[in-house]
Amino acid sequence: MASSEVNTYSVPTHGDDDDDTFSKEGSSHAPADDANSALFQSTPPAMSSTKNVPQPPPLPCVTYHRLRAHGSRPSSCSSSSSRLVPKETVETWDKLFKQGTGADTYVEVDNTSHFLAHSCILAAASPVMPQLLYGSRDKKGNAHLKFFGVPPEAVYMFIRFLYSSCYEEEEMKKHVLPLLVLSHCYSVPSLKRVCVEVLYQGWINKENVIDVLQLARSCDATRISFVCVSMVVKDFKSISSTEGWKVMTRGDPLLEQELIEAVVEADARKQERRKKLEERRMYLDLYEAMEALVHIFREGCGTIGPRDKALKGRQSVCEFSACKGVEGALRNFLGCKSRASCAHCKRMWQLIQLHSCLCDSSDSCEVPLCRSFKEKMKKIGKREESKWRLLAENVITAKKSLGPFSSSRSALI
Repeated sequence: MASSEVNTYSVPTHGDDDDDTFSKEGSSHAPADDANSALFQSTPPAMSSTKNVPQPPPLPCVTYHRLRAHGSRPSSCSSSSSRLVPKETVETWDKLFKQGTGADTYVEVDNTSHFLAHSCILAAASPVMPQLLYGSRDKKGNAHLKFFGVPPEAVYMFIRFLYSSCYEEEEMKKHVLPLLVLSHCYSVPSLKRVCVEVLYQGWINKENVIDVLQLARSCDATRISFVCVSMVVKDFKSISSTEGWKVMTRGDPLLEQELIEAVVEADARKQERRKKLEERRMYLDLYEAMEALVHIFREGCGTIGPRDKALKGRQSVCEFSACKGVEGALRNFLGCKSRASCAHCKRMWQLIQLHSCLCDSSDSCEVPLCRSFKEKMKKIGKREESKWRLLAENVITAKKSLGPFSSSRSALI
């Protein structure tokens, strides 16, 4: 079962172990010889100021940086170099499990075989074990633990992990699901974190995602449940045609309804985001059109000159992307004989009116009719005025969302 080369892993279960380690190490280096004792005793009480307090000895560099680098991790499964427990200690516990010296517990598995374990270690590693061990002792004082319905290899890996937190990566990937169940049933959070990490690292696919989801919900593995639901939402068409989905619909219709609702909600959010993006693009197009409008009447561009000034020929490409379209609309507007019924002319009227809502210098503005629309806004109803004000605010908001460096220049400023 166990390979000749063993990868050992240590999963700290308490976040305050680092402080205890430092305190114990510091106490072991306390001055013990007579010379140092005399030195500390000779310090007068008056020298209690901060400047006279001796500096503490430096912390062990290797141990300190290792704890700093890995103290925030819940588990270490990638390399044995991050192990906080000495290698010799881990090997000793692993050897004790494999040899079974002094064992008093028989671990029985499905194939009517068994292996030995120590009840004291099992009881210390799992809060569920003491009561099971106490109720299963025979007349000789030996306990019997029975694991039926679980692969024997997974049971062996589970008991071994309780001793030394050792496992082979390939075996862990092979039996990760039964080990997740065992870690949950026997309350071994360190093993549960390892199983969750293995599942998270690409173990789940569209064929087994439903089975993993049901198991994760039963074992209170919230992270894996979220990953599985996200996969279903992302690829619902393919997953809904798998055998796992068909079995789930017959055995757990409530979960099926929940997943379908999640897919519907995700589609609704996607459509809402698409709608907001389209509205934002429309507001940005309006802003660019107003920029081009001001630019044409202020500086002139193409074949249209500035207002009341001679057109200056331009050899370079215009900086305003909407200038060409606005130039064509203006030519149509100036030469159209049926402005009241022309759709293009109506849009130009609306563009000029929107510009007047944003323009702060109507007296000196070069855009025609800007001042007239300002006066007209004072006479229209409040409902109509609020509609134009809201449109203007949306345009400005869309422009500001691009940031201060979205364009090289702005004609509205």
